[in-house]
Amino acid sequence: MLNNFLKYIEENQMVKKGDRVLMAVSGGIDSMVMSDLFIRAGIETGIAHCNFCLRGREADKDEELVRKFTADHGIQFFSKRFDTKGYAAGNGISIQMAARELRYRWFEEIMNKNGYTSTAIAHNLNDNIETLLINLIRGTGITGLTGIKPSGNRIIRPLLFATRASIEAYSGNYRIKFREDKSNAETKYTRNKIRHLVLPVLKEINPSIETTLNETAERLSGINEIVATFIDKLRKSISDEKDSSIIINTYKLRPYINNTSILYELTKPYGITNTLLKDLRNIIDGRSGGQIFTGTHRIIKNRNELIISCRSEKEAESFEIRSIAELRKVSFIGSARILSIPGNFKIPADQGTACLDYAKISFPLIIRIWKPGDLFYPLGMKKKKKKLSDYFTDLKYSIPEKEEAYILESNGKIVWIIGERIDDRFRITKQSTKALIIKAQRFNGMRV
Repeated sequence: MLNNFLKYIEENQMVKKGDRVLMAVSGGIDSMVMSDLFIRAGIETGIAHCNFCLRGREADKDEELVRKFTADHGIQFFSKRFDTKGYAAGNGISIQMAARELRYRWFEEIMNKNGYTSTAIAHNLNDNIETLLINLIRGTGITGLTGIKPSGNRIIRPLLFATRASIEAYSGNYRIKFREDKSNAETKYTRNKIRHLVLPVLKEINPSIETTLNETAERLSGINEIVATFIDKLRKSISDEKDSSIIINTYKLRPYINNTSILYELTKPYGITNTLLKDLRNIIDGRSGGQIFTGTHRIIKNRNELIISCRSEKEAESFEIRSIAELRKVSFIGSARILSIPGNFKIPADQGTACLDYAKISFPLIIRIWKPGDLFYPLGMKKKKKKLSDYFTDLKYSIPEKEEAYILESNGKIVWIIGERIDDRFRITKQSTKALIIKAQRFNGMRV
């Protein structure tokens, strides 16, 4: 077992000379065996133990076991208790997902603060097979059939070569103490159903099912590299980045929309799942304005483009401005000043600059995202008011540009579409004596 352990580490280039490895140890058989193997291999390690406070006294006993193990072997020990249920509820995610996010974030902190090169997770070959089957049952692309990766993002999995049976045999031979999570025997979770109900049946059909599926995953991993290279080149040929969005040309995409495999792989990074593919095709074939939300992104059809942007939970900002000094503090306001108007005064031609009659301005000013129903009198159209929505349409604003457009408001009246046009009611006239000049810095909603 130790020789296979060292061979697997070397083949996958997991640990180099001088590396320090942080081991994630729960107290279960897999992580305790992994700890023993690292110690026997003479690799410098530390141990991190997470108590997710989900199993009461049982979880405390797990922590006690791991703490004693580290003390007996003189290993640096880190432990932390998490309010997993509270985190899950606060972020609207499952307990399992909450535990994953909490522990990996904490491992990263420990590595950065204490000079560890990587974190070792005790996934074994059976975990890999179970993951492959789960993905297959739920529906997946080729990546989901390649199983768990041996390493990536400073995470290593040095037990992926070992079956659960071989780990149990090693534990028995070396009398390694561990604690069994009673929930592992329950079949209410998908993984446990596969472990206790599905795999035994498959093993009756093929006694070497673990090796067979693992070899299949390895072959698919090689094929996936070929596919990934093709998809990456294709994605670059049909899309561009603009500000913080991805723009996909629908004309260039159209030859692939009926090939669900290609369409899925192209859009998977933006949260598209198999169940969303039909909706995505409808958006591509539909009119401008159609949109679809994934767990991570928003995809909008705008003429012959798909505009893909990250979803944000941030509320639209609104600023109440009580002075020129406060106006200057707004992140996308570059400068603001008051000037006396001389006889030869010239209005700045820069579209990103507003030149306003200061006498017509009333504080507090409001800076906010525009909303449907907003009206203003565009500069040069003295008595003709216009809806902002129509104004944006005339200028061919994309949907994201519309949604991110800010306005400056005084006494309930729109003064300026920031970065675009001022309201005619606030323009400089022959009677004006003072000008308020505001220069905007470029931001997402500006088109200057």
